[in-house]
Amino acid sequence: MDVKKRISELREEIRYHDRKYYVENNPVISDYEYDQLMEELKKLESEHPEYVTPDSPTQRVSGQPVEGFSSVKHKIPMLSLDNTYSSKELLDFDKRMKKFLGGEKPDYAVELKIDGVGVALIYENGVLVRGATRGDGSTGDDITSNIRTIKSIPLKLDIANETKPLANCEVRGEVYMTRKGFEALNKEKAKKGEPLFANPRNAAAGSLRQLDPKVVSKRNLDVFLYTLSYTKEGGYKTHMECLEAMKKAGLKVNPNINKFSNIEDVIKYCDSWENKKETLDYETDGMVIKVESLEQQKRLGSTIKNPRWAVAYKFPPKQVTTKITDIVIQVGRTGALTPVAVLEPVELSGSTISRATLHNEDEIKRKDIRVGDTVFIEKAGEVIPEVIKPVKEKRTGKEKIFIMPKKCPVCNSDVVRPEDEAVSRCIGLSCPAQLKNSLHHFASRHAMNIDGLGPAIIDQLVDKKIVRDISDLYILKIDVLANLERMGEKSAQNLLDEINESKKNEFSRLLFGLGIRYVGRHIAKLLSENFSSIDEIMHAEKEKIEKIEGIGGIVAESIILFFRDEKNREIIEKLGKNGVSMESKVEKKGLLSGKRFVFTGILEKYSRAEAEGIVESLGGSFTSSVSENVDFVVAGKDPGSKYEKAKKLGIAIISEEEFDKLVHES
Repeated sequence: MDVKKRISELREEIRYHDRKYYVENNPVISDYEYDQLMEELKKLESEHPEYVTPDSPTQRVSGQPVEGFSSVKHKIPMLSLDNTYSSKELLDFDKRMKKFLGGEKPDYAVELKIDGVGVALIYENGVLVRGATRGDGSTGDDITSNIRTIKSIPLKLDIANETKPLANCEVRGEVYMTRKGFEALNKEKAKKGEPLFANPRNAAAGSLRQLDPKVVSKRNLDVFLYTLSYTKEGGYKTHMECLEAMKKAGLKVNPNINKFSNIEDVIKYCDSWENKKETLDYETDGMVIKVESLEQQKRLGSTIKNPRWAVAYKFPPKQVTTKITDIVIQVGRTGALTPVAVLEPVELSGSTISRATLHNEDEIKRKDIRVGDTVFIEKAGEVIPEVIKPVKEKRTGKEKIFIMPKKCPVCNSDVVRPEDEAVSRCIGLSCPAQLKNSLHHFASRHAMNIDGLGPAIIDQLVDKKIVRDISDLYILKIDVLANLERMGEKSAQNLLDEINESKKNEFSRLLFGLGIRYVGRHIAKLLSENFSSIDEIMHAEKEKIEKIEGIGGIVAESIILFFRDEKNREIIEKLGKNGVSMESKVEKKGLLSGKRFVFTGILEKYSRAEAEGIVESLGGSFTSSVSENVDFVVAGKDPGSKYEKAKKLGIAIISEEEFDKLVHES
């Protein structure tokens, strides 16, 4: 038998059946027959590992859990859609399109708005090479290892017999979890005594954020792909033509997409789905209307946030009335205090609602919501229960006005509300509600850089009450660490070595690691350059801090409030006693002193953070925006608008190779 040929045949056959089952929902063989094919392929690949390739169906779930996700730049920004809520707004959209197009009458493609997690997939030579989240629209998280586990996403496109194949392309869509899958997952979590997911979208997002692909593979995630955002081959004229090409290549496209030549028919189609959506096994909170012609889309262009040629039409939310029996405070992982209404249970959109968000103190005052009120509630975006307004006519005079607490209900630390902010926050370093997040931040690469202190270890240290605040990290013993899950004596010793090494870190790393609101890496660096020790900062007047160039009044106020808190001061004192460096070391002036850099595009030799670290280590500084104060713009592969701006301003533009030469000569 020609083993290599048989492996190739099996892969093609399995890909065919994956498409029939997961994409077309039309299986042509039994599960047993499919399993036999997969077992044969696994056996041949294990016997001949030299023939294993990344696009093999056996390689969907592979690799070890990761410590975190790296950031990647999107080829084209992933913009969000502008929302509309009525037929009048859709008519206005149509008028705008005709006006922008000089009177031309556009056709529209209308599709369901899937309530999931936006992703961008890149294929090169027909093979999936990258999957990323939307992130901030420009950059997202690289979640390729998790994307590969979703069986409706082909690892290799079916392009062999196509005249205009999508060999090199980027497609975008929504990863989602079915209602059935969501119920099954929450049932399983309830059995284990774990916190439940709030809704299918939340479950899909939480699953994609898992660091272990093996966990993701068990979550039964699915996908609908709705946009061909980039293709090297080109040649497509309409959105529907792109979708048809995607379907032919084996990509899963939602079947409920129609084309209309006038806005009145678009509105009728949208209205027809308002009740029909409940028959679907996945969540949808509206429709998406797109100009069909790609040439017209290009002419219409985009604003900074949204494409002009597309809008979302949101279904009207359903409302019911119930009574507020209490208002309680939830403390989030960042210390934000959120008031939550405790309600008399009521049915809404297929689920029982007993709590609803009140957002913040200002919102409660604006709506005049009181304990004891009868209120209207609705599901915002179809998923999050929200109190809309009180029914004042039903008041008896016994209702109570809500007052935001001055002390954290979890740790009793001070609660502060920064100027010009609506959110009140607990500033306690030891607050149990924030502890896991605080430890993760404290140990992160740009803070104390404690390699090996990942989420799984942090969860155990906090849940077992081994660590009650960040200073406890420095009194950990090897026998305690060695007894944790996924830890042995060697791993425990490695982690202890990392913790001990972190005691000698630069002062700015500690300041950043403390998690003081508004104190990022840059502000931490400024503080370390202007104060000799943490003790000096603790005793500094606000005026002295805000005089530092780059630090304003709001940041200075936040620093003062943080160090004024008694519990925070106790933790800082313990950090000092446990050997953590609390003083600023005088740094040597490097050959890049006084030089400011901007990085744009994709660097091949360095990560962005590594390059910025090299500049800092040689006395230079970096910034994210191009201005006349910048000395060098380092341009990597596919540089963006910063490159063009630097050219206009006459700023020196150097390649990564030139940068490498510059820093090594330095």
